[in-house]
Amino acid sequence: MQGEADSAGFPTVFVRLTGCPLRCRYCDTGYAFYEGDWTTVSDVVGKVQTFSTRHVCVTGGEPLAQVGCLRLLTKLCDLGYRVSLETSGALDISAVDPRVVRVVDIKTPGSGEEARNRLENLSDLRPTDLLKFVLCSREDYDWSKAFIERHALEVRCEILFSPSFKQLTPLDLAEWILRDRLGVRFQLQLHKILWGDVRGK
Repeated sequence: MQGEADSAGFPTVFVRLTGCPLRCRYCDTGYAFYEGDWTTVSDVVGKVQTFSTRHVCVTGGEPLAQVGCLRLLTKLCDLGYRVSLETSGALDISAVDPRVVRVVDIKTPGSGEEARNRLENLSDLRPTDLLKFVLCSREDYDWSKAFIERHALEVRCEILFSPSFKQLTPLDLAEWILRDRLGVRFQLQLHKILWGDVRGK
């Protein structure tokens, strides 16, 4: 079940690629740094086709760190899947197939990886893309507000504000957004509400 972004609630096949050059403090998929098996794009596509859903999310780790990721994305689009890519925002997104919904993280100071934000990606954003801010504190919220204003992001694409699980109270974040009348979308990780902070099957 997709728990985030614009397709939250849809049954989804997740393709998790191994490896990530970042080490965010709130990362909930540290196993993706090292686990996994070598396989081919064709084998991955074949596995995806055994499921009945039309939604596919390619995630990581950092999927763009894998040389076959771009080919995989294009192949899935060619087969008619509704494809999204979850990326840290630290690598170049410009070569991603334009049919893919790119969910691009902006790393806040609380992540410990703020310096890894690839600002060049901002000029490549399309209206179908989403920018995601995972917030750990009020300081992260204020930083994110200033970042959005400085780069005029509200007119570029949809912006997601998500509280870091067990670090920032969701109600606090919701009230700050309402009080400041921000044009952002509040989101919770639906899968964690349903199943808790456990690894998916």
